[in-house]
Amino acid sequence: MYKVVIEPRWSVASSDGQRVLPPVLALLIAVHETGSLAAAARRVDMSYRYAWGLLQQAQATLGKPLLRATRGRGATLTEIGERLLWADKRISARLSPMLDSLATEMEAEFDRVLRAQALPLRVHASHGFGVETLRRCMAERDMPLDLKYRSPDDALAALRSGACDIAGLHLPIGELEPVLYAHYRDRLDADVDRVIHLARRRQGLVLAPGNPRGIETLQDLERPDIRMIHRQPGSGTRLLLEAMLKRHGVAFDRIRACDVEELTHAAVSAYVASGLADVGFALEPPARRYGLDFHPLVTEHYFFLSHHDVLESGRLDELLELLRSEGFRRQLGQLPGYDSTDCGRVQSLSEAFAAARG
Repeated sequence: MYKVVIEPRWSVASSDGQRVLPPVLALLIAVHETGSLAAAARRVDMSYRYAWGLLQQAQATLGKPLLRATRGRGATLTEIGERLLWADKRISARLSPMLDSLATEMEAEFDRVLRAQALPLRVHASHGFGVETLRRCMAERDMPLDLKYRSPDDALAALRSGACDIAGLHLPIGELEPVLYAHYRDRLDADVDRVIHLARRRQGLVLAPGNPRGIETLQDLERPDIRMIHRQPGSGTRLLLEAMLKRHGVAFDRIRACDVEELTHAAVSAYVASGLADVGFALEPPARRYGLDFHPLVTEHYFFLSHHDVLESGRLDELLELLRSEGFRRQLGQLPGYDSTDCGRVQSLSEAFAAARG
């Protein structure tokens, strides 16, 4: 199987067209992680002299230093250095899922043309770290996959039209299950009656380290001194947040929202980590990755829906074998806030969710 890698890259150019950043960014990230220019240069395979020259060139172009070096104390990033670092993280968090989705489409096309392989498994799903893990493990097993990251509504529409084999969805555990299920019920075909469990996962408030604003409850989000970064309308997480706010008597339009709305959980966390927002609502893994505080509020099921005849055809057998394997379940369970206990379990909708029995 051919592996396609598409990576986001960006640069800054001065008025005379001189470009800086790509090699400097890698150096800044390494300094941030090691606390030393010498160690950073070794990590990115540069000589110390060359690394220092790059920094001086960037300083001449931008007009400000990116690094603050102290004899005997290593090196730290200046304010503009930190801003560039987090800008890079936000760009990657925002674009990587879309680029990964495009990469799987290209991989599937390469396989069809070059190896005359059978059609890949077509998966439409909202972005999440469990799905990312599945994509990586399928690639390692040379299992052809055509993955498209879509909102739950769009994924269900694709399943209904036959554009995908399985569609990813998530529903909260507890009193909010019937509220969210009611939203999706009319988007389900009558013969979409099989649930393939992936994981239970936690969503909650993503906060700056130490929670300096003292945000503890959903009611705190209405405070005028709190800035919140939201997911885009139509995403499953946005729907969940709106339902939770309504249940707790919090007015969505009274929350002081940032000017942008992010497309992924990682982008929400990167926005908070860069200091542009005080709080976001997202999954736990990116919050831990960026050294943020995480206050869990809800646990939900993430699962795939499929038609009964697709499951019975054997087309999903290899997928189910992977989901039930010890290695995959272990990797899934290592994600912060993820529980892989039911991974690979197949049920009917009514067996899986009380809300579907009405």
